[in-house]
Amino acid sequence: MKKLLALVPLALLIAAAVFVPKHDIVSAAATSIPQFDSNGKLVRPVDFRRWVYLSSGFGMSYSQQPNGMQAFTNVFVNPTSYDYYVANGKWPDKTIFVLEEYGSTSQGSINKHGSYQTEFMGLDVEVKDEARFADKWAYFNFQGEAKTAAAIPPAKNDCWKCHDQNAAVEHSFVQFYPELLKIARAKNTLKPTVKLE
Repeated sequence: MKKLLALVPLALLIAAAVFVPKHDIVSAAATSIPQFDSNGKLVRPVDFRRWVYLSSGFGMSYSQQPNGMQAFTNVFVNPTSYDYYVANGKWPDKTIFVLEEYGSTSQGSINKHGSYQTEFMGLDVEVKDEARFADKWAYFNFQGEAKTAAAIPPAKNDCWKCHDQNAAVEHSFVQFYPELLKIARAKNTLKPTVKLE
């Protein structure tokens, strides 16, 4: 009888492992790669804040004229692509970057100096999909709470042109992500034409 009672917890543990639904694990993995609807539009990533956080920018502008509003940008990348980048210094097919933009203020609560993020302003997504896009990389802008977005053609896309000319590794601005920059230098994957300083 004592032996039987000792086996009950083990049997319960095995049963739990066998019967626990695995769809949560599968769906989490599935949503970390680009998803497209039947019209070829990118489905808005919903769980990207659980991905790898790369960096934040504040008030960044790539032109001589500042754009007025000092916004925060937060950049995330899907975990499998990050792992590949760490090992190889370049991005695999199906890489997806998410850039969320927030307004800023320095007035509020107990804050006396510096700035912090306020209202959500927009969501931009960059996808590498070599089979889907002739130019490998595509850019998407999700207006408001839109659930899908079409790729912006490179000919009409200042983001595509700027990333193609100025991004340090492929279409990613690793020059603004210190830890990724170290990896690119170690793996010798930096574009030789890109200005880093």
